[in-house]
Amino acid sequence: MRSAWLLPGGSSPGQTREDTRLSPLGTFTPETEVRTRSGVLAGGNPFTASGAGPMSLQIGSGRAVVQGTDAQGAYPVCLDAPVTLTFDDGNAQFTRIDSVVARVYDGLYDTEGKTVAQVERITGEATAEPSPPLLPAGCLRLWDVAVPAGTSAGVGGIDWGSALTDRRQYTAAHGGIVPAGGGSASPGAYDGQYRDTGTGLERWSAADEAWQVYPPPPAGWVPYSATLTNVVLGNGKFISRYQRIANRVIVGWALRWASNTSGNMPVIGLPVPPATLGGMMWTGNGTINKGSGSWRGGWAYLADDGTAISTYALTTTGEVTSNFLAAGISMQAGGWIQGSIEYEVAG
Repeated sequence: MRSAWLLPGGSSPGQTREDTRLSPLGTFTPETEVRTRSGVLAGGNPFTASGAGPMSLQIGSGRAVVQGTDAQGAYPVCLDAPVTLTFDDGNAQFTRIDSVVARVYDGLYDTEGKTVAQVERITGEATAEPSPPLLPAGCLRLWDVAVPAGTSAGVGGIDWGSALTDRRQYTAAHGGIVPAGGGSASPGAYDGQYRDTGTGLERWSAADEAWQVYPPPPAGWVPYSATLTNVVLGNGKFISRYQRIANRVIVGWALRWASNTSGNMPVIGLPVPPATLGGMMWTGNGTINKGSGSWRGGWAYLADDGTAISTYALTTTGEVTSNFLAAGISMQAGGWIQGSIEYEVAG
């Protein structure tokens, strides 16, 4: 594996001109004020894993950025040819989980005595409830490999089809959209980071510590208790709903007339702040059924800065009125009035 930003390695290769050209020097996703987000660069299928024998795994080529300690900074690395890793036999009693990592050794900061970047295996602990091993600084987890108890080449080795868990976390230049990877729990690096799930975009919310669908899905319909005037509901029923998408509001309602409901066309209080667009007036539609016979057309009106929706019935001459008598309508039990209106609010 090649890496940039390493000193000449003495007996190890250190950094060469080819290392500098192949390593992803322009990749930088900030995780804190001084840390860079470790991750794999998208393009093809980087660091792919495939069984190479009963206890051997081949890791394909790829490029990545590996963050060390805050003092070290981040190392761009490149695996320009596949490597094969051999796994130890399984524990006699318990399963263990090993991790395949891209690791940077830097003699200026660690005590390993070498200056090199490589893909290697870090062995986990065999327990009744195994978990992946903790990683030292300068490591990027690529794959987890479950090694069941008693596994060895003599009994068929590791079942690569079920043993591998993809832990490749992706990164990109600052502001770039990264592919989803590293498991569903892989967090974003900063507030407002975007990732591509394969079917759409998600945005990282630092406040909620979660990936959220972007753009946000429209809000659902929300019931609300409207204040009614111009009608006495009695034993009737009034249902009201609204939906707000950004600064646009849709209000729908249905009034069910009953035996002791009385009055005229309702005036309906708003569920949200009033419409404010410099004198704009908003209109909507409605229908009225007196309880038998044909339906009558209706109309809704909201003045700018208004706090309630006025509803009207159409007369036989096409005018509008809020008075049933003027419209020639005699409401009966079982009748109904329903409608909707759409308007905008500030902010």
